[in-house]
Amino acid sequence: MLSEMLPTLPPSEKKIAHYILDYPDEAIKLTAQELGKRSNTSGAAVTRLCKSLDVKGFQDLKFRIAGDLQKTSIPEGFRDIKPHEELQAIINKMTTNSILAIKETAELIQLEELEKAASLLNHANNIHFIGVGASGIIAQDAQQKFLRINKTVYAFSDIHMAATMVANGDRDDVVVGISFSGETGEVAKILELAQQKNMKTISLTRYGNSIVTEQANVRLYTSATREPTFRSGATSSRIGQLQLIDILFMRVATLKYDETVKYIDVTRDAIDFISKNKKNTI
Repeated sequence: MLSEMLPTLPPSEKKIAHYILDYPDEAIKLTAQELGKRSNTSGAAVTRLCKSLDVKGFQDLKFRIAGDLQKTSIPEGFRDIKPHEELQAIINKMTTNSILAIKETAELIQLEELEKAASLLNHANNIHFIGVGASGIIAQDAQQKFLRINKTVYAFSDIHMAATMVANGDRDDVVVGISFSGETGEVAKILELAQQKNMKTISLTRYGNSIVTEQANVRLYTSATREPTFRSGATSSRIGQLQLIDILFMRVATLKYDETVKYIDVTRDAIDFISKNKKNTI
């Protein structure tokens, strides 16, 4: 988290981040004022760093640092492919990258925010998932999942269509903006439009503050680890986004378990009916 956000931090906060990365064992024993002094900054700068990292406070940050220190093994970092890479090496690297993205995303989940998001989706009249490019695929995946449990769901990668739908929505709708970078201007604008309509908004981005998260009532994060050079339309980032959508879907499903089971049975029967008809016509 600190390593990935380091280039975007202001100078004083960057000094604190460097100190924590260099001396994590010492950092968790210090007060905010002491850490500020050790890093040649101030206690106020420590507070600002916590806000930049979107953690609840310095104690929360120290808790996360302590958790990392207790890990018995350091996972191998994200790896890129090389010219004329052997097939088995590609398989191993992509598997490692996917596992790391899932683990890091799980560690970034804030249970309180996740519960808020699930509650909003559960009570929404209409749900609008918005994503551009590769994030549009995530929006479509979310749509097909929530449709199965009888939610009224739309997925948009066409921003003009999204704007039209949101403009005609009401305050009981929920808009979910999906952007790995968090800097997709069109998605941020749709969330801003939704806010003007008094709709609830949820962001799904990599970890850190961004123009998309600024427009969200609830913020969900995936691993901020940089993508390898050969992204193939987003690889590791897509895995983290799909993971969070799956978790959200499962949580909403459990909130109304009996109804969910009924809807899933109905949709499964409908698919079986279509499949049987195809066989008969052949």
